[in-house]
Amino acid sequence: MSNTHNYDVIIIGSGLGGLSCGAILSKNGYKVCVLEKNKQLGGCLQTFSRDKTIFDSGVHYVGGLAEGQNLYQVFKYLGIMDKLNLKRLDADCFDRIAFNGDPREYKMAQGYEAFVQGLLQDFPGEEKALREYCRMLQYICEKFPLYNLRMGGYDEKEAVLGIDAAEFIDSLTSNKRLTQVLAANNTLYAGVEGKTPMYVHALVLNSYIESSWKCVNGGSQIGKWLARVIMENGGTLLKHKEVKHIVAEGHDVKYVETAKGERFTAKQFISNVHPSNTLDMLEGDSIRHAYRARIKGLENSNSTLMLNAVLKPGYFPHMNYNYYYHDIDDVWGGHVYTDDTWPANYSMFISPNPKDHHFANALSIMAYMNIKEVEPWKDTFNTVSNEASRGADYEAFKKAKAERLLDVVEKRFPVLRQCIQSYYVATPLSFRDYIGTYDGAMYGILKDSTNPLRTFISARTKLSNLFLTGQNLNMHGILGVSMSAVVTCGELLGMEKLLHDIKKA
Repeated sequence: MSNTHNYDVIIIGSGLGGLSCGAILSKNGYKVCVLEKNKQLGGCLQTFSRDKTIFDSGVHYVGGLAEGQNLYQVFKYLGIMDKLNLKRLDADCFDRIAFNGDPREYKMAQGYEAFVQGLLQDFPGEEKALREYCRMLQYICEKFPLYNLRMGGYDEKEAVLGIDAAEFIDSLTSNKRLTQVLAANNTLYAGVEGKTPMYVHALVLNSYIESSWKCVNGGSQIGKWLARVIMENGGTLLKHKEVKHIVAEGHDVKYVETAKGERFTAKQFISNVHPSNTLDMLEGDSIRHAYRARIKGLENSNSTLMLNAVLKPGYFPHMNYNYYYHDIDDVWGGHVYTDDTWPANYSMFISPNPKDHHFANALSIMAYMNIKEVEPWKDTFNTVSNEASRGADYEAFKKAKAERLLDVVEKRFPVLRQCIQSYYVATPLSFRDYIGTYDGAMYGILKDSTNPLRTFISARTKLSNLFLTGQNLNMHGILGVSMSAVVTCGELLGMEKLLHDIKKA
């Protein structure tokens, strides 16, 4: 065991939530130390390079970044907004929706009026339904004080928490194709029919309708600039520091201990890892069994298989939008599949060639996958800093799945294989090993409209100086996690002061 280190705040995990907390607190004079187990900072912000081509592990597009919008304001306060290299997606189409057997492709435009007018071209008799859908999105978003960077109570949003997304969208019209289109990008939040709340759909879609952006050369730039803010304000970032134990006495955390036996002490501690993993690290009986059981019993969202393809230069035209394809009519049904029906849907994200934006240099194709499919290799672990082969059978499994996925993609893009120079496949095990959720869940805990309070997790814990942050608190995604960091830091700085400072930035 090496010497104890002493800080105002120790942050476990350098995902977006941890880095944002570090940036906010260090700006406010706290001596901050971020501990990261991996070689690269950033969690889902991480990028990786294959054949000199950059791929995102999680950030495929971002909403709410136009001047005056909520994420723009948070990033401006953090001091990173003017540093980001962003490209706005097409104004008339940020998401394009397609279905097997239907030659048409449906476009979602930026800006509410453009969104309505665009879909009216395909659904001319459905103006009432489209306007009601947009009205509901905006109405729900108004009910979330923090989303609007203002103070407010739980009672404001209470009335909308129990609305079921699929049920509400289906109630808008008897036109099944329109309701399927409106819900077609639900892979953005791993939507489940009969469970996913409408507020999850509304908070996500509203930010993309307001404005949709791609990070040129990847989302890791967000993490890089946040790390720089922390260091410029006297903070410390340490990689290869895997926290194994959170040691408490009474109602206080005393220190954390890494896998190598190093101890770090602080006045306050923030965990940016999954609440369930946090409890696994926490020793002693300071947390009641009932709380542990509740957190452990929460269902996580689905995982995914990701195919990352390097494209031959000048072969595949760049499409400045995202592409959602459903091989089945039920857009909510993609996560329920058999060997024969997989993949039931996919999402495709296209990266422009930095030297010539007319062409794409890479694309990432995402399809649901349950971690049970990779059960034979569950005892393997493989990251850049801890490389280990999962074996030939695993490589054969990935190749077979990738070829199946490409078969479905080629229904719409018939010559895609001829445009691919090479491809690389990530499974739920990749997400498990890098992000740290035991089942490789992409979006953390699954929210439930039938029991909304059960899936709300407070930033405060039963220990006076241990706080939580990250995608499991309120919402996932760049916007959701940034807001969770505001919630967590508000516990230390005072929410009213913090929101005032963000708005004044």
